[in-house]
Amino acid sequence: MKRKYVSSDGFTLLEILVAVFIFAVTVSTIFGSFKAVLGNVNTIEEGTAQYEMAKHCLNRMVSDINSLYLTLPPIYSPPDFDDEPDPYRILGETDSIGSADFSKLRFTSRAHLPLENNTQNGIAQIVYYIQETADNRFVLRRSDTLYPYEPVEENQNDPILCENMVSLNFLYYDDEGTEHEFWDSDSEEFGYATPKAIKIKLKLGDEARALLLDTMISLPVYREKKE
Repeated sequence: MKRKYVSSDGFTLLEILVAVFIFAVTVSTIFGSFKAVLGNVNTIEEGTAQYEMAKHCLNRMVSDINSLYLTLPPIYSPPDFDDEPDPYRILGETDSIGSADFSKLRFTSRAHLPLENNTQNGIAQIVYYIQETADNRFVLRRSDTLYPYEPVEENQNDPILCENMVSLNFLYYDDEGTEHEFWDSDSEEFGYATPKAIKIKLKLGDEARALLLDTMISLPVYREKKE
């Protein structure tokens, strides 16, 4: 008697294992691509947020400087040896904070921003300065005070214009277009003049992936050198 062998419609163990392996590889590939896409999205979102913050920061500074207030001759006269500094002077300095140097700018402006429950208006002393945080990051703060003007000290109540600062530079240009890294409009060195333009350069983020923005501002009012 001959035996008949009937084929089965099922799968062998080897076929199942191969199918599981192929499925696992496919899922791993898809999941890895998905993670890469999510990582790129997060990076793009962080970059966009940094750009928006830097743009708003520059816009604020441009608005402040475009509302600059100065004393002009004949009201202004160079200070004598023991005179108090001109309260409306422009003063650009450099601060050493930790192991880094950052520019600091002081001037007066009509762009005073009253705090809550304070409706006072007037000509404000504006100071941009860098402060180091407890976690060793750097933030750019804006001090805004009405007369009488006091020396500016670090204040946690001063609004933060920009976070994660890597560098901040103010560059000053005289009437001949010469660039200076500092300025004092009450100094004989500059002929008691004010700069004609100020360039702002700021970098934020981290050294590996930093965002650099700059802008040049022509001052709306200018005091010429005293001959």
